[in-house]
Formats: sequence, structure tokens, C-alpha cells
Amino acid sequence: MEIKRPLLLISNDDGYQAKGINTLVEMLSDMGDILVCAPEEACSGFSCAFSATKPLRLRLRSKREGVEIWSCNGTPVDCVKMALAELAPRKPDMVIGGINHGDNASVNIHYSGTLGVTLEGCMKYIPSVAYSLCDYADDADFEPMRSLVREITGRVLREGLPLGVCLNVNFPKGSYQGVKVCRMAKGTWYNEVEKRWHPRGYDYWWMMGRYQNDEPDAEDTDNWALAHGYVAITPTQIDVTAYSAIETIKSWQL
Repeated sequence: MEIKRPLLLISNDDGYQAKGINTLVEMLSDMGDILVCAPEEACSGFSCAFSATKPLRLRLRSKREGVEIWSCNGTPVDCVKMALAELAPRKPDMVIGGINHGDNASVNIHYSGTLGVTLEGCMKYIPSVAYSLCDYADDADFEPMRSLVREITGRVLREGLPLGVCLNVNFPKGSYQGVKVCRMAKGTWYNEVEKRWHPRGYDYWWMMGRYQNDEPDAEDTDNWALAHGYVAITPTQIDVTAYSAIETIKSWQL
């Protein structure tokens, strides 16, 4: 009986041409068959958004033994949905988001299209992992990530993940001195909207922002780990119920 290689579905929010996703494909191509379906252009900040009002298109960009790369004109989540519905020959063994150019620690998980990919996979009951590097450069060096990305991917392929749980993995720029399994930090974005004047005579606004870690001394967070040269692995769950508040809300006797 023929033993099928694992099927890895990969997407991102930087676009199918980004160095991060193409490096990830190269890192993992010997570990399974790879199906890439990624946005035609950058979709940072799209989180779990999907297209409900526009038609979607798929385009085969390249194909070689064990690797197919498709683009979609939709969001990162659209890419996962389209790949599962139209492209995957069977249910993938793993969904992977990344490698993202820039970190997705703390509250960024709620905005990130890379995490949108991973959460969508997790909601489809597929073991899912997001990989991000704290370097926004187009030509970022992903090589220091190689051994640990392969180790984590292999471990998840062999052992899976708890139902409803995915992994958010953030790497510091350059070499790292260890790994911390940690929680997401409490953080806030400030001064997010910058008003400007257009030469043609009207106001416009640009989303900018400055991130602040609101608990800089807490040593069990992803922000602390990255700031001190560690890889931060944050188990992330689909169920966002605030269980600690249930009894309080019940006491309102509505």
C-alpha cells in the first residue's frame, strides 16, 4: 500500500511572492507535499476577514513535484477556504501561516492575517501553526529559524495539537538563545491615526501607531521573551469565552 506523505497547506498575509513564505516552502519541502494558496498582494491586518461581496479567483503560479503554489485575489482566510474547497486533494495534515515579515506577539494576534490563516485551520480541526520573524525587511534573513521551524512542524505532524488550540510562534531577529512557551502580553496601540494634508486640497488619514507593552516586567509573556532574545511560543485557542466572568454576569440576574 502506498504511504502518502503529509499534506501541508501554507498561506500568509504578505503575498505569495514574499520571501518568508517561499523560504518556508523550501524549509519544509522534504517533510511533505506542499500546497500554497496565498494572497496576490499584501493583506497585513486582515485578521480573520473573508470576502462576502466580491468574486474570488485562483491562479496557478508554479507547480513541481510535491509543491503547488496558487494565488487568490482574496484575504488570507479566503485563501485557506478556497484551498480546502477547491485545491486540496484531501484534508491537509497541517495548516501553516507565514513566515510573516514582522512579529505577531501580544494583541497583534487579533489583527494579523497570518494568525487568521492559522485560526481558520484550527477552526477546521486541522493542527495549525503560525511562524513570524521580528524583521519587516523584504529581504529578511530567515535562516536562523530553519532548525526550530522544522522541529516544531515535525512534532505537530507526529503528535498533533489539542482540539481548538493552535500555536503562535514568534522569532527574534537574528540568532536566538532559547525557547519560551509563554502567554501573550497585555499591550496597547497608541496614536494609531495620523492626519495629513493632500496636495490636491483635502485631508486624509494614515494608519500608523506605536505599540506599548503594558507589563514590561512580566517575564512570562511573548513580548518579554522576544525582547530578551528568545523564541516565543504561545498556545492560542479558538474559544474566547471569559470563564472567570461567567458567575459575575450570572449574578446580574437579567
